[in-house]
Amino acid sequence: MRLFQPHGQGTRDTMSRREGDGMNIHDTSTAATHIDHVDLDVLENVLSFYIRVLDTSVSRDLDERLKNLEVAKGKGKITALFLIDSHPGIRPSVVADLAMRDRSAMGRILDTLEQQGLIFRKASQEDSRAQELYITPKGAALAVKVREIAVQQSEDFFDKIIPRDEQEVMMGILKRAYRRLRENRT
Repeated sequence: MRLFQPHGQGTRDTMSRREGDGMNIHDTSTAATHIDHVDLDVLENVLSFYIRVLDTSVSRDLDERLKNLEVAKGKGKITALFLIDSHPGIRPSVVADLAMRDRSAMGRILDTLEQQGLIFRKASQEDSRAQELYITPKGAALAVKVREIAVQQSEDFFDKIIPRDEQEVMMGILKRAYRRLRENRT
């Protein structure tokens, strides 16, 4: 009895199953010893698997290029830095919404950027309960440098794996998906 038929190149004659069905879950006769001996199981046709793998790979590559800069490692710092630099006085909630982060997670990112001397917060003149975010001279200089690195890294990374015309199609699809996600959050 098979639990499923994988969509990859091969099929499995032995699969881990619940005890009591006559199957030895420790059977190593089909153990994969090399990446070429492994099918991706149902992941072969799961879009989110490929998105997560790409995210991990592109993030690792970008972190390597940014390794000596304050915004290396982690997610959200570059987005926040760019938005604050481009939109003086932007509210933290707007940055969080655009970055698709919850407000508490974005608050921690903003705390880090502030501690690093890259941004500062100021009470809004229109609503003293609201904060506005501003870039510091140090943050503005870093934003210029990181923009250049981010654009070059994206081109270098994707040019190795996807032809330019397909990148444009992919960018269109991802932009539409991003806009729909934002619309659905409100």
